[in-house]
Amino acid sequence: MRAVQKLGPGFLFAGAAIGVSHLVQSTRAGADFGFGLLWALLLINAVKYPFFEFGPRYASATGESLLKGYEKLGKGVLIAYFVISFATMFTIQTAVTIVTAGIAASLFESGSIVLWTAIITAICFAILIIGRYKILDSLMKIIVLCLTISTLIAVGLAIQPEMVVTFTQVIPTDALSVAFLIAFMGWMPAPLDISIWQSIWTVEKKKLDPTITVRQSRFDFNVGFFTTIVLAIGFLALGALVMYGSGDGFSSEAGTFANQLISMYTFSLGDGAKIIIGIAALTTMFSTTLTTLDASPRVMQSTTEILSGKLFKRGYLLWLLILVFGTLAIFFFFISEMGLLIKVATILSFLTAPFYAIISYKLLTGKHTPEAARPSKFMKGYSIVSIVILIAFSIWYLTTL
Repeated sequence: MRAVQKLGPGFLFAGAAIGVSHLVQSTRAGADFGFGLLWALLLINAVKYPFFEFGPRYASATGESLLKGYEKLGKGVLIAYFVISFATMFTIQTAVTIVTAGIAASLFESGSIVLWTAIITAICFAILIIGRYKILDSLMKIIVLCLTISTLIAVGLAIQPEMVVTFTQVIPTDALSVAFLIAFMGWMPAPLDISIWQSIWTVEKKKLDPTITVRQSRFDFNVGFFTTIVLAIGFLALGALVMYGSGDGFSSEAGTFANQLISMYTFSLGDGAKIIIGIAALTTMFSTTLTTLDASPRVMQSTTEILSGKLFKRGYLLWLLILVFGTLAIFFFFISEMGLLIKVATILSFLTAPFYAIISYKLLTGKHTPEAARPSKFMKGYSIVSIVILIAFSIWYLTTL
């Protein structure tokens, strides 16, 4: 029990990651390509792993977030981060909120996407104002466990004896398929800037339990990270087993997509499971909406405080309000364009990934990180290869435009 209590930021990572990348992108990859993009799923998780792991590694070793470390590399790095985050946080929040609202409307069979967006945003806002980190820490352990069990059961029941499953891998060549591939990899399992969120959550966890060691922090992260991989494969398998070759495709309209998603589960488990699966899908997306709504204001508050050299007592609340109103504004302009929003957000996340990878590598291997916490020679080599792969994919995508 004590070991479970020490877990926390890793589940928050999973809660933030298991959302659009899994429910939307992975199922769509399975529906359109079967198991043909399994290579991309496994590759991008392997490529991003070192940079996600650097977040809790640095925070647990120094007691400060990656943002403080970026400042030591020069204010220019922090300014670039601020600009990128401000340019993407509204689109990301809108994308995850629309999907959550669509699932809620489908599950309860009442209320519009607009109404559910307002309700979900209000609930998340209230939770963050009342409970902040402590409620997040407790909720994510329950949500991630429930989703893992329900997804694995659904995949098992979707496998039929008469099925002929092929694992032939596919490398897209046309511009449309390449764009989907980059979007798929952009948020798989999550954007790289979540490593910064992870470092902040690790600092918050250490405030609640100062006895947590670097080793425990790394184990906590690994539990969350590998859970996201298992679930990503599960969602891709569901798309491949249920929809691939059927002639059906996923809609880019939030409500229709949500109905298709829940129907895909009930196809495997039966109509009686609609409520259970709907709730699992809703809690998954709700966890993503909640964690992103918490994390973006945290990092923006920290960044503005570091850049200005001043403490803003109500900075978190101010950025939370800015994000809420900005998200709702974008939502009303793009209410029918869920697919476009997700594509823009995921591609931007992928194209900025090399930036986050390079600065994190520079910080963790340099003098600002305690020598005992610096990556091993193997991890350094692993990280360099990963950076090259991220840059290569970005160039490949840009040349197909």
